[in-house]
Amino acid sequence: MNAIVTWFDQNKRDLPWREPTCSPWGILVSEVMLQQTPVKRVLPVWEEWMRRWPTPADCASAPLSEALTLWGKLGYPRRAKRLHEVARALVLEHSGAVPQDLQALLDLPGIGNYTARAIRCFAFGFPEPVVDTNVRRVLQRLINGEGEAGPPRTRPDLASAQGALDALGSTRDKVILAQGLMELGAVVCKARVPLCQACPVPDHCRWRARGYPPYTGPKAPTQATFEGSDRQARGIILRELRASDTPVPGHFLQNLIAEPDQFIRAKDSLISDGLVIESIDQPGGLHLAN
Repeated sequence: MNAIVTWFDQNKRDLPWREPTCSPWGILVSEVMLQQTPVKRVLPVWEEWMRRWPTPADCASAPLSEALTLWGKLGYPRRAKRLHEVARALVLEHSGAVPQDLQALLDLPGIGNYTARAIRCFAFGFPEPVVDTNVRRVLQRLINGEGEAGPPRTRPDLASAQGALDALGSTRDKVILAQGLMELGAVVCKARVPLCQACPVPDHCRWRARGYPPYTGPKAPTQATFEGSDRQARGIILRELRASDTPVPGHFLQNLIAEPDQFIRAKDSLISDGLVIESIDQPGGLHLAN
Protein backbone atom coordinates (compact mmCIF):
# COMPACT_ATOMS: atom_id res chain seq x y z
CA MET A 1 0.00 0.00 0.00
CA ASN A 2 2.98 2.31 0.51
CA ALA A 3 3.63 2.13 -3.22
CA ILE A 4 0.15 3.52 -3.92
CA VAL A 5 0.82 6.42 -1.54
CA THR A 6 4.06 7.22 -3.37
CA TRP A 7 2.39 6.83 -6.77
CA PHE A 8 -0.42 9.21 -5.82
CA ASP A 9 1.99 11.82 -4.47
CA GLN A 10 3.84 11.77 -7.81
CA ASN A 11 0.98 11.27 -10.28
CA LYS A 12 -2.24 12.74 -8.88
CA ARG A 13 -4.31 14.88 -11.22
CA ASP A 14 -4.14 18.63 -10.63
CA LEU A 15 -7.70 19.36 -9.47
CA PRO A 16 -8.79 22.58 -7.73
CA TRP A 17 -10.54 20.81 -4.85
CA ARG A 18 -7.23 19.11 -4.03
CA GLU A 19 -5.43 22.40 -3.51
CA PRO A 20 -4.43 23.06 0.13
CA THR A 21 -6.31 26.35 -0.05
CA CYS A 22 -9.61 24.71 -0.98
CA SER A 23 -12.18 25.12 1.79
CA PRO A 24 -14.20 22.26 3.31
CA TRP A 25 -17.22 23.80 1.57
CA GLY A 26 -15.42 23.55 -1.79
CA ILE A 27 -14.62 19.89 -1.11
CA LEU A 28 -18.22 19.20 -0.09
CA VAL A 29 -19.46 20.81 -3.33
CA SER A 30 -17.01 18.78 -5.39
CA GLU A 31 -18.05 15.50 -3.78
CA VAL A 32 -21.73 16.14 -4.49
CA MET A 33 -21.03 17.17 -8.08
CA LEU A 34 -18.75 14.19 -8.75
CA GLN A 35 -21.44 11.65 -7.90
CA GLN A 36 -21.95 9.63 -11.13
CA THR A 37 -20.41 12.50 -13.13
CA PRO A 38 -16.98 12.66 -14.85
CA VAL A 39 -14.38 15.14 -13.61
CA LYS A 40 -14.16 16.99 -16.93
CA ARG A 41 -17.87 17.85 -16.77
CA VAL A 42 -17.71 18.86 -13.11
CA LEU A 43 -14.70 21.20 -13.37
CA PRO A 44 -16.30 24.23 -15.08
CA VAL A 45 -19.49 24.00 -13.02
CA TRP A 46 -17.55 23.66 -9.75
CA GLU A 47 -15.35 26.63 -10.63
CA GLU A 48 -18.34 28.82 -11.44
CA TRP A 49 -20.23 27.65 -8.34
CA MET A 50 -17.29 28.50 -6.08
CA ARG A 51 -16.72 31.83 -7.81
CA ARG A 52 -20.33 32.80 -7.24
CA TRP A 53 -20.86 31.16 -3.84
CA PRO A 54 -17.48 30.73 -2.09
CA THR A 55 -19.15 30.10 1.27
CA PRO A 56 -22.29 28.25 2.42
CA ALA A 57 -23.80 31.59 3.43
CA ASP A 58 -23.39 32.93 -0.11
CA CYS A 59 -25.17 29.89 -1.53
CA ALA A 60 -27.89 29.90 1.12
CA SER A 61 -28.79 33.51 0.32
CA ALA A 62 -29.22 32.81 -3.39
CA PRO A 63 -32.54 31.65 -4.88
CA LEU A 64 -32.79 27.93 -5.63
CA SER A 65 -33.57 28.81 -9.25
CA GLU A 66 -30.06 30.26 -9.63
CA ALA A 67 -28.50 27.04 -8.35
CA LEU A 68 -30.62 24.97 -10.74
CA THR A 69 -29.71 27.22 -13.65
CA LEU A 70 -25.98 27.12 -12.89
CA TRP A 71 -26.18 23.32 -12.57
CA GLY A 72 -27.10 23.21 -16.26
CA LYS A 73 -26.54 19.82 -17.90
CA LEU A 74 -24.53 18.29 -15.09
CA GLY A 75 -27.29 15.74 -14.56
CA TYR A 76 -29.33 14.61 -11.56
CA PRO A 77 -30.47 18.17 -10.74
CA ARG A 78 -31.78 17.10 -7.36
CA ARG A 79 -28.15 17.37 -6.30
CA ALA A 80 -28.28 21.12 -6.90
CA LYS A 81 -31.31 21.36 -4.65
CA ARG A 82 -29.57 19.27 -2.01
CA LEU A 83 -26.48 21.50 -2.12
CA HIS A 84 -28.70 24.53 -1.66
CA GLU A 85 -30.42 22.83 1.28
CA VAL A 86 -27.05 21.85 2.76
CA ALA A 87 -25.87 25.45 2.54
CA ARG A 88 -28.94 26.64 4.44
CA ALA A 89 -28.53 23.91 7.04
CA LEU A 90 -24.88 24.86 7.56
CA VAL A 91 -25.86 28.47 8.14
CA LEU A 92 -28.74 27.65 10.48
CA GLU A 93 -27.18 24.77 12.43
CA HIS A 94 -23.39 25.15 12.15
CA SER A 95 -22.73 28.92 11.95
CA GLY A 96 -21.96 28.62 8.24
CA ALA A 97 -19.15 26.07 8.64
CA VAL A 98 -18.86 22.46 7.47
CA PRO A 99 -18.79 20.21 10.56
CA GLN A 100 -16.08 17.60 11.11
CA ASP A 101 -18.21 15.12 13.06
CA LEU A 102 -19.39 12.12 11.00
CA GLN A 103 -22.91 12.08 12.39
CA ALA A 104 -23.29 15.83 11.95
CA LEU A 105 -22.35 15.41 8.29
CA LEU A 106 -24.75 12.49 7.87
CA ASP A 107 -27.53 14.67 9.32
CA LEU A 108 -27.14 17.20 6.49
CA PRO A 109 -29.70 16.97 3.65
CA GLY A 110 -28.72 14.40 1.03
CA ILE A 111 -25.29 13.63 2.54
CA GLY A 112 -24.81 9.87 2.64
CA ASN A 113 -22.16 7.61 4.13
CA TYR A 114 -19.70 7.90 1.24
CA THR A 115 -19.92 11.69 0.96
CA ALA A 116 -19.68 12.23 4.72
CA ARG A 117 -16.55 10.08 4.99
CA ALA A 118 -15.01 11.71 1.92
CA ILE A 119 -15.48 15.17 3.44
CA ARG A 120 -13.94 14.09 6.75
CA CYS A 121 -10.97 12.53 4.97
CA PHE A 122 -10.27 15.04 2.22
CA ALA A 123 -11.25 18.25 4.03
CA PHE A 124 -10.16 17.51 7.60
CA GLY A 125 -7.54 14.76 7.32
CA PHE A 126 -9.36 11.99 9.18
CA PRO A 127 -8.21 8.54 7.96
CA GLU A 128 -11.69 7.42 6.93
CA PRO A 129 -12.32 4.44 4.62
CA VAL A 130 -13.81 6.19 1.57
CA VAL A 131 -15.45 3.64 -0.72
CA ASP A 132 -16.72 4.40 -4.22
CA THR A 133 -16.96 2.16 -7.29
CA ASN A 134 -13.32 2.74 -8.19
CA VAL A 135 -12.05 1.83 -4.72
CA ARG A 136 -14.20 -1.29 -4.59
CA ARG A 137 -12.87 -2.46 -7.97
CA VAL A 138 -9.22 -1.84 -7.04
CA LEU A 139 -9.52 -3.72 -3.74
CA GLN A 140 -11.39 -6.62 -5.31
CA ARG A 141 -8.65 -7.05 -7.89
CA LEU A 142 -5.75 -6.59 -5.50
CA ILE A 143 -7.01 -8.59 -2.55
CA ASN A 144 -9.65 -11.00 -3.81
CA GLY A 145 -8.47 -11.63 -7.37
CA GLU A 146 -11.83 -10.69 -8.90
CA GLY A 147 -12.05 -8.61 -12.07
CA GLU A 148 -15.16 -6.70 -10.96
CA ALA A 149 -16.43 -5.39 -7.66
CA GLY A 150 -19.95 -6.81 -7.96
CA PRO A 151 -22.93 -5.28 -6.12
CA PRO A 152 -22.15 -2.85 -3.28
CA ARG A 153 -22.02 -4.35 0.22
CA THR A 154 -21.63 -1.52 2.69
CA ARG A 155 -20.12 -3.25 5.72
CA PRO A 156 -17.74 -5.62 3.87
CA ASP A 157 -16.67 -2.82 1.51
CA LEU A 158 -15.89 -0.49 4.43
CA ALA A 159 -14.06 -3.28 6.25
CA SER A 160 -11.94 -4.01 3.17
CA ALA A 161 -11.01 -0.34 2.77
CA GLN A 162 -10.32 0.00 6.50
CA GLY A 163 -8.02 -3.01 6.33
CA ALA A 164 -6.02 -1.33 3.56
CA LEU A 165 -5.66 1.83 5.65
CA ASP A 166 -4.67 -0.16 8.74
CA ALA A 167 -1.71 -1.57 6.83
CA LEU A 168 -0.08 1.87 7.06
CA GLY A 169 1.30 3.60 10.12
CA SER A 170 0.89 7.37 9.82
CA THR A 171 -2.38 9.25 9.59
CA ARG A 172 -1.06 11.22 6.62
CA ASP A 173 -0.29 8.05 4.66
CA LYS A 174 -3.74 6.66 5.43
CA VAL A 175 -5.41 9.81 4.11
CA ILE A 176 -3.23 9.76 0.99
CA LEU A 177 -4.01 6.08 0.46
CA ALA A 178 -7.76 6.78 0.63
CA GLN A 179 -7.29 9.27 -2.21
CA GLY A 180 -4.78 7.08 -4.02
CA LEU A 181 -7.06 4.03 -4.21
CA MET A 182 -9.76 6.19 -5.75
CA GLU A 183 -7.34 7.80 -8.21
CA LEU A 184 -5.85 4.43 -9.16
CA GLY A 185 -9.28 3.09 -10.06
CA ALA A 186 -10.19 6.21 -12.01
CA VAL A 187 -7.10 6.52 -14.22
CA VAL A 188 -5.26 3.15 -14.20
CA CYS A 189 -7.27 0.22 -12.85
CA LYS A 190 -10.21 1.02 -15.11
CA ALA A 191 -13.27 -1.18 -15.40
CA ARG A 192 -13.03 -2.23 -19.06
CA VAL A 193 -9.41 -1.66 -20.09
CA PRO A 194 -7.10 -1.57 -17.05
CA LEU A 195 -3.69 -0.02 -17.74
CA CYS A 196 -1.72 -2.66 -15.87
CA GLN A 197 1.60 -1.45 -17.28
CA ALA A 198 1.10 1.80 -15.31
CA CYS A 199 0.05 0.13 -12.06
CA PRO A 200 2.28 0.88 -9.05
CA VAL A 201 1.53 -2.50 -7.41
CA PRO A 202 1.37 -5.14 -10.21
CA ASP A 203 3.20 -7.76 -8.17
CA HIS A 204 0.62 -7.47 -5.38
CA CYS A 205 -2.43 -7.90 -7.63
CA ARG A 206 -4.08 -11.29 -7.13
CA TRP A 207 -6.23 -10.82 -10.24
CA ARG A 208 -3.07 -10.43 -12.34
CA ALA A 209 -1.42 -13.38 -10.59
CA ARG A 210 -4.44 -15.55 -11.45
CA GLY A 211 -4.18 -14.62 -15.13
CA TYR A 212 -7.05 -12.10 -15.25
CA PRO A 213 -9.93 -14.62 -15.02
CA PRO A 214 -13.35 -13.33 -16.16
CA TYR A 215 -15.71 -12.28 -13.41
CA THR A 216 -18.47 -14.82 -12.74
CA GLY A 217 -20.03 -13.39 -9.58
CA PRO A 218 -23.23 -11.37 -9.15
CA LYS A 219 -23.48 -8.23 -11.22
CA ALA A 220 -24.15 -4.74 -9.96
CA PRO A 221 -27.52 -3.37 -11.15
CA THR A 222 -27.32 -1.40 -14.39
CA GLN A 223 -28.98 1.94 -15.03
CA ALA A 224 -31.77 2.26 -17.55
CA THR A 225 -30.94 3.65 -20.99
CA PHE A 226 -31.12 7.46 -20.94
CA GLU A 227 -32.52 7.95 -24.46
CA GLY A 228 -36.32 8.08 -24.33
CA SER A 229 -36.40 7.75 -20.54
CA ASP A 230 -38.35 9.79 -18.00
CA ARG A 231 -35.00 11.20 -16.90
CA GLN A 232 -34.45 12.58 -20.40
CA ALA A 233 -37.95 14.09 -20.34
CA ARG A 234 -37.17 15.77 -17.02
CA GLY A 235 -34.00 17.17 -18.57
CA ILE A 236 -35.92 18.60 -21.51
CA ILE A 237 -38.35 20.40 -19.22
CA LEU A 238 -35.59 21.79 -17.02
CA ARG A 239 -33.60 22.95 -20.05
CA GLU A 240 -36.52 25.08 -21.25
CA LEU A 241 -37.25 26.47 -17.79
CA ARG A 242 -33.61 27.46 -17.24
CA ALA A 243 -33.61 29.39 -20.51
CA SER A 244 -36.74 31.40 -19.67
CA ASP A 245 -37.27 34.27 -17.23
CA THR A 246 -41.04 33.78 -17.38
CA PRO A 247 -43.24 30.69 -16.85
CA VAL A 248 -43.19 28.32 -19.82
CA PRO A 249 -46.62 27.13 -21.05
CA GLY A 250 -47.32 23.48 -20.33
CA HIS A 251 -48.61 22.79 -23.85
CA PHE A 252 -45.30 24.03 -25.29
CA LEU A 253 -43.32 21.69 -23.02
CA GLN A 254 -45.62 18.77 -23.76
CA ASN A 255 -44.99 19.17 -27.50
CA LEU A 256 -41.27 18.58 -26.87
CA ILE A 257 -41.93 15.11 -25.43
CA ALA A 258 -43.35 12.36 -27.61
CA GLU A 259 -45.53 10.61 -25.02
CA PRO A 260 -48.15 12.68 -23.15
CA ASP A 261 -48.06 10.30 -20.19
CA GLN A 262 -44.29 10.65 -19.99
CA PHE A 263 -44.58 14.44 -19.90
CA ILE A 264 -47.06 14.18 -17.01
CA ARG A 265 -44.79 11.78 -15.09
CA ALA A 266 -41.75 13.97 -15.67
CA LYS A 267 -43.58 17.17 -14.73
CA ASP A 268 -45.13 15.65 -11.60
CA SER A 269 -41.81 14.19 -10.44
CA LEU A 270 -40.05 17.56 -10.88
CA ILE A 271 -42.78 19.26 -8.84
CA SER A 272 -42.59 16.51 -6.20
CA ASP A 273 -38.81 16.94 -5.98
CA GLY A 274 -39.22 20.66 -5.39
CA LEU A 275 -37.34 21.62 -8.55
CA VAL A 276 -40.29 23.07 -10.47
CA ILE A 277 -43.38 25.09 -9.49
CA GLU A 278 -46.67 25.55 -11.32
CA SER A 279 -47.33 29.17 -12.15
CA ILE A 280 -50.09 30.98 -10.26
CA ASP A 281 -50.37 33.76 -12.82
CA GLN A 282 -50.29 31.52 -15.89
CA PRO A 283 -52.40 28.36 -15.49
CA GLY A 284 -50.58 25.35 -16.86
CA GLY A 285 -47.26 27.18 -16.91
CA LEU A 286 -44.13 26.03 -15.11
CA HIS A 287 -41.05 27.77 -13.72
CA LEU A 288 -38.03 26.82 -11.64
CA ALA A 289 -38.47 26.73 -7.89
CA ASN A 290 -37.24 29.84 -6.08
